[in-house]
Amino acid sequence: MKFPIYLDHAATTPCDPRVVEAMLPYFTEVYGNPGSRNHAFGWAAEEGVDRAREQVARLIGADHKEIIFTSGSTESNNIAIRGGAQMYEKAGPGSTGRGHIISAAIEHKAVLDPCKRLQKEGFDVTFLEPGRDGIVTADLVKGALRDDTILCSIMWANNEMGTINEVPAIGALCKGRGVLFHTDATQWAGKMPTNVEKDNIDLLSLSGHKMYGPKGVGALYVRRRKPRVRLASLVDGGGQERGFRSGTLNVPGIVGLGKAAEIALAEMDRDGARLLELRQGLEQSITGRLDSTAINGHREKRLPHITNISFGFVEGESLMMATKELAMSSGSACTSASLEPSYVLKGIGVGDDLAHSSLRLSLGRWTTREQVEYAAEAIVRAVTKLRELSPLYDMHKEGIDITKIEWAKH
Repeated sequence: MKFPIYLDHAATTPCDPRVVEAMLPYFTEVYGNPGSRNHAFGWAAEEGVDRAREQVARLIGADHKEIIFTSGSTESNNIAIRGGAQMYEKAGPGSTGRGHIISAAIEHKAVLDPCKRLQKEGFDVTFLEPGRDGIVTADLVKGALRDDTILCSIMWANNEMGTINEVPAIGALCKGRGVLFHTDATQWAGKMPTNVEKDNIDLLSLSGHKMYGPKGVGALYVRRRKPRVRLASLVDGGGQERGFRSGTLNVPGIVGLGKAAEIALAEMDRDGARLLELRQGLEQSITGRLDSTAINGHREKRLPHITNISFGFVEGESLMMATKELAMSSGSACTSASLEPSYVLKGIGVGDDLAHSSLRLSLGRWTTREQVEYAAEAIVRAVTKLRELSPLYDMHKEGIDITKIEWAKH
């Protein structure tokens, strides 16, 4: 085995060598601007972009004309949420706002922050709070819908827990009420079967680097019929990508995204079954040998490759320092610089102590059984050692309820 062992595929994935091979000619040989329609260099580049558009469309069951290329899911989310809100804004009866938006408190920051910006600009936003299982249900959304609701944005799978939300049912509910529905499918796309028509989706965001493609490229699906979705542009310029996203296209990145989508579609079932078996084995090896542990989120309605485990009486950062040979996360990659406990875990009712002691382990295309077994051993060993240093754990073993202790104040 090579060290460190990478168990953070929810943060990013290595680029598949087949993707790199597909991209290479577009750096030095097929280097034209796809917007150059009057010579062969531009035509060749445009052909690569068109092929990638078809590949991404097939991955999610869309028409190629509905795929808009972006720099990644963060940009796609912003275009969908801010562009959709600005295009469809309306005030409800007696309302002084610009319209109502529904999202969830445990969304990625790339959804939460655009929604919070819209709040400052006069839109009303409801942030739903799921239960301890971490699932955003259609019933939760139904209870929040109003006459002036214009947009609902709910991620398909949570990036910290891997829990799967009721996206098709939420989409059907929104469709019946004439509400635009967007899903951040960053963790979902390329891992699980998707059909935007059957799943009632109007807007969908995805990113290349989460499915063994390059960083800095993603896509936004924008429905063209029943209904035809319009969005206000956030970047004006040359009118590329149907005017939704101006700027010279990142041709090598787009070609890589297309190839990654093609591979993901072909190998999805096999990868999913293998990763599910590995993840379940990892969870059993850890929770079966350590007390005071908890798997966060729904045990079954989760992606096959992500688990999030809290370890009582252990501090997450200390645990990661004690297992330096493992590359894993104590939360989202975008917030890992913060010492605050995970807002996602706190959002489903996990206490600060356990939220601070959580690890996200996410497996990938080249994760081996040997690596998983080593990781489980290393984590169990580290937790056991750290608990030996914890007086609170000693008290717990003696049957003392720590939550009822009244600590002396100085």
